[in-house]
This record gives sequence, structure tokens and C-alpha cells, in this order.
Amino acid sequence: MKEWYGSAAICVSEDKKLLMVRGAGSDVWAVPSGGIEKGETPEECCVREVKEETGYDVEVIKSLFVKETEIKGINVKTYYFEVKKIGTSAGIKDPDNIIVEVDWKSHSELQRVKHVYTEDKSLLLRVLG
Repeated sequence: MKEWYGSAAICVSEDKKLLMVRGAGSDVWAVPSGGIEKGETPEECCVREVKEETGYDVEVIKSLFVKETEIKGINVKTYYFEVKKIGTSAGIKDPDNIIVEVDWKSHSELQRVKHVYTEDKSLLLRVLG
């Protein structure tokens, strides 16, 4: 079976909002994430994906957990990290041109928006407290 490895960033602002992205032609939101490239650590992937998808520089604070699932016959392993943003956004620089919007979502907004990965919703709500 084919395998895919990726990283995802949980970034909470000082005012308790979660950094999220929305893809083109879609109304669903997700935390910044993407595939690990050859020679890259999960932490390096996480930092790169956040920069590409949101324009923010981040530093990894700690590893949170690893989610393993199967999507369309592919074994998917995603490393989730808590990250802290550094400075302001330089704008979306997504090489795949998938990401069209970046936003900081509050606890109440998180409850209302549609999530790409519905299984993450309760975790994200807990993170925001």
C-alpha cells in the first residue's frame, strides 16, 4: 500500500485564535499542513509548510501527536506540532497554488466552519480552550 508522510501546525495567537487556511474552490478549513520532502525532518516540513501556506515564520514548540489514517487506499501519517509565529505574514507563497485564504479563527468560529479533517475539530477546540 502507498504511504504518505506529512506535518501539520497548530498555531495559536496571543488572543487565542487558531491559524487556518482554505483551499481554492472550497469552503472547508484546515490547519497549515503538507507533505514531507526527501531529506526533510517532520519539524522542518512543518516550518516550511506554514511559511508557504500563510507567509508566517514559525518555530516548533513541541510535538503534539501523530495521526495515522487511511485515505483513498493510502496510509497517511501526519505529525502535528505546536508552533509559535514570529513576526508578521509575508503573504501566501504556496508553490502548489492551492491555498487562497489565511485566517485566524476564534473558538466560536471554529465551531461553525467546515473542517477538511472533521476528526481534528474536537482537538482544535480543546487547544483553544
